[in-house]
Order: sequence, then structure tokens, then C-alpha cells
Amino acid sequence: MDLDEVADRLYALPPSEFTAARTAEARAAKDAGDVRLSREIERLRRPTVSAWAVNRLAREHPAELGELLDVGERLRAAWQEQDADALGELAQRRGEVAARVGRLARQQGDLSAAAGTEVDQTLDAALVDAGAAAEVRQGRLVKPLQYSGFAPAPIPRAPVSRRKRSAEEKAEDEAAQARAREEAEARKARERQEAEAAHQEWLRELEAARTEHDERAEKVATLEKKLGKARKKLEEARQRLEVTQREERHARQRLER
Repeated sequence: MDLDEVADRLYALPPSEFTAARTAEARAAKDAGDVRLSREIERLRRPTVSAWAVNRLAREHPAELGELLDVGERLRAAWQEQDADALGELAQRRGEVAARVGRLARQQGDLSAAAGTEVDQTLDAALVDAGAAAEVRQGRLVKPLQYSGFAPAPIPRAPVSRRKRSAEEKAEDEAAQARAREEAEARKARERQEAEAAHQEWLRELEAARTEHDERAEKVATLEKKLGKARKKLEEARQRLEVTQREERHARQRLER
């Protein structure tokens, strides 16, 4: 057993089953004498619902997800080559495939609207970023992915007059500034959303830890109560033994006379 095998099993589970399964896997590794593996397993984080939905896509619908990632790879190549024709064709293809795969994730996971949005953001990130695509394909996401970069498509330009070009350049500058503001606002919103998701995750972990602590404390209290009764019975048995020994000694002395 190694970390990859354990991670594959754990990240295939719904988030509600992850913590208990992780504890069992870590205990099994420790019982087998592999303390380092046990600690590595304990450090694995529970996935959010949206991350689990994408992980499930990678396992149960690899062909559909692979089609989406292939479109992303071709899009990145078109951006690199500034191929306007290919970008136009792939942009339409991207929308169709992303919508289909997104519906798959929602149907199989019964996701909330917020989780569905996070799935879409993760798929978008995989489309435009090779590193994100590799993470999605592996199927071990812990949280949704986001891409804040900008990948411009080439826009063919026809010759225009100097005055018209100047007006267009001004319009482009204003549009670029507007996009920058929108991206900054979107980035802040995403960071806030990630912070809230992380807080909610740790709240769930805290609740699970409290429940486990209370259960174990109750067991310890029960055992201590039983131990107290057992000690009392032991003391009674000791006193009885002393009395019995004393009476036996007296009886033996009378017999010897």
C-alpha cells in the first residue's frame, strides 16, 4: 500500500465519508508499521463538494472529460499561434462540450447552485491552463480551481484612417481598463469565496472533532466509573481475604492445642 493507492480510494468517496475513511486508512498504515505513510494519509484534505464532483467525472466519465481537456489543449495551441480561424471554431466547440460536461457533473452529484458554479470555474480553468488540466485529469482535487489570467484572441483589423484608429485605440484602452477592473473584482470575489469555503470546511472538521472527542470522553467516563466499582469490589475482596486468613490461623492454633 502506498499514498497514491490510498488517495485514489479516498478521493473517490463523497466528502461526508472522507474523514472516517481517512482515519481508518491512517490507522491501518500505522498498524502495519508504516508510520510515515500514516502521517501522510492524515495530511490529505477532505474535498469540497464541487471538487468531489469533478473527481467523480474523472473516474466515471473519462471520455467526456477527456474531450473537454482536448478542446482546451487545442485552444491553448491556437492562442499561442494567434490562429483566429481556429479560435473561432474552438470557442464554439468549447461552449458545447463544457455545457455537456457541466450537466453531467450536476446530474451525478445533485449539486447546489454554488457548487455547480465552482464546477464550471474548475472546468474553465482546465480549459485554459495545462497545469489545471493535469490536476483535473488526476481526480484528486481538494477545492475548486480558478484561472485569473487573460488569453486574448487575435482580431483581424482592416486599414483605417489615422483619426479612426486613434478613436479605436482609445476605445480599446477604455475596454482594457474595464476588463482589468472586472478581473480585479472577480478575483476578489473568488478569493472571498475560497476563504468562505475553507472556513466552512474547517467548521465541518471542528464539528467532527468535537463529536469524536465527546464520544471518547463519554467512553472514558464510563470506564472510569466501572474501574471505581471494580476497585471497591477489590477492596472488599481484600478485606474478606484478611478476615478469612485470620480466622483460619486461629482455627489452626486451636487444633494444634
